[in-house]
Amino acid sequence: MQEQDIKALLDKYRAGTITDAEKAILDEWYLHVAADRSEELSDEERLETFDQVLANLQSVIDEKKTRRLWPRIAAAASVLLVLSAGGYFVFHQKPQPLIAQVQKTDLLPGNQSAVLQLSNGQQISLNAAKAGKIAVQGNTSITKTADNKVVYSAAAPAAELLYNTVTTKRGNFYPLTLSDGTVAILDAGSSIKYPVAFVGKERRVEITGQVYFEVKHNAGMPFRVSVKGQTIEDVGTHFNINAYDDEPNIKTTLIEGSVKIGQTTLTPGQQAIITNGRINVKKVNIEQVIAWKEGLFNFEGLPLADAMRQISRWYDVEVEYPDGMPKTVFHGEMHRNVNASQVLEVLKFFKVNFQIVQGSDGKKILVKP
Repeated sequence: MQEQDIKALLDKYRAGTITDAEKAILDEWYLHVAADRSEELSDEERLETFDQVLANLQSVIDEKKTRRLWPRIAAAASVLLVLSAGGYFVFHQKPQPLIAQVQKTDLLPGNQSAVLQLSNGQQISLNAAKAGKIAVQGNTSITKTADNKVVYSAAAPAAELLYNTVTTKRGNFYPLTLSDGTVAILDAGSSIKYPVAFVGKERRVEITGQVYFEVKHNAGMPFRVSVKGQTIEDVGTHFNINAYDDEPNIKTTLIEGSVKIGQTTLTPGQQAIITNGRINVKKVNIEQVIAWKEGLFNFEGLPLADAMRQISRWYDVEVEYPDGMPKTVFHGEMHRNVNASQVLEVLKFFKVNFQIVQGSDGKKILVKP
């Protein structure tokens, strides 16, 4: 394999005619040549790295034919575009500088952190709290596990409803297990209010933002989620609710089991979109909907504005479009545990420019055509 072969694969990728085996080559390039090291290498060192990777490409094709290849393909192609190690761009044109090279201001990815508010109003920083029992509410113990999760354990039936609230800031996420065994995972900028122990004929919680649920089914005590005046009822299921204030509608996606929204019952793979009280149901890509829970951005087929709302929440940063909104649709998937500059450098492959700036009112991402 020679440098012209890499260029040919990149051209095929951009034209949409690349095969899975050929995608594996670009994938392997990304795995071996990290974008965030590019600014440390001279042109000679980049070319040496380029030759080393080429020597291993043929075996990569054979090894990866049966793998799921797409997750980092967009990133791989972008790395080829912006790294002068890509041979063709070294020899035939002056490489463009990376944002990470010219922009000292960067944004760290989100982390697992939240605030727990007890029934008496006391607030506990769950990130700062030590592992072990952190509070007792009625007959229920609240424990923080060694891997920074919160678990509720009821020693006896509750005599009254005591409510707790867990809130994540923008740039944070958090998982917790309710007293009935239901798991709730909060995305950035979200909250959940819930009884410490469930009493009566239903289990009702209230949320804002985005929360993924794995509900412990109990036909005698249905699990219901209240969000913006709507109620989603579990019929034994895993589901995701996206109800951010900056999103145009409420989206409830069923992963497993069944849920009811009013008179509408969803089956796995369906999403209920609620706009002004009206419900529209469609089939969706489940992997894309819950990518955030798996630590990923999935931008497949997303308009720029939709993708940038995710980035804004995860990096806790405002996004501005000084020259208007570019008409861009993204494709691909990448990890969320990287600095913002790395994500934006990948997205530049789709002919959009980004700049992270520090102003008097904080950091911003400027988006330009």
